[in-house]
Amino acid sequence: MSSIVTAAARSATVDDVAGIARVLSRAAHEDPFFRWLFPDDELRVARTRRFFALTAGFGYVPSGETRVTDTRDETEDAPVVRGAALWAPPTTNPEGQLVSLRAWPHWASLIGRSRLAAFVRVFAEWKLAAPQEPHLYLAALGVDPAVAGTGIGGGLLSSGLDRADSERLPVFTQTLDDKTVGFYERFGFRVVREVESPDSGTNHFLLRDPS
Repeated sequence: MSSIVTAAARSATVDDVAGIARVLSRAAHEDPFFRWLFPDDELRVARTRRFFALTAGFGYVPSGETRVTDTRDETEDAPVVRGAALWAPPTTNPEGQLVSLRAWPHWASLIGRSRLAAFVRVFAEWKLAAPQEPHLYLAALGVDPAVAGTGIGGGLLSSGLDRADSERLPVFTQTLDDKTVGFYERFGFRVVREVESPDSGTNHFLLRDPS
């Protein structure tokens, strides 16, 4: 039974955090970054879901511009979040909230002290590669595999790119999954830097100029 997109991408609220975490964790299950961060196959789904619950709940929903897309089919009583994009505009810093004293204990318990330093190094690489000029930052984009290929991911991405074009802003993102580089290139991104990390693999940093 096919799902029907109920509306265009919309702004997320705190009530969407659980759905965002579910969708992004399902989309990222085989992502090289999360395979490195959570190497235990049996624990990865739960820990990746918690990772995105922290990211969305502490940072990107209250302080960023998170967008979601809902679908609904005949078996569901209400629309279900099937795609999510975590955006940071140039005027706010959602990731500042993620390293606050309130959030930090959650990261330490989730990642573990033995891997925390390596995680911080990867995070720092991302920050160093970001453009110095004002830009729109795409921190995460994911679609539930159950509705892959329906255009939800492209719609969520296009929604942010339209905003960037209207404000003449470049868009920056990164990925450790070389299979997704081609997807971004179809939307006008180009690889501007690649950094080999001994911990997590090759970081691909991508930039899109406003059109």
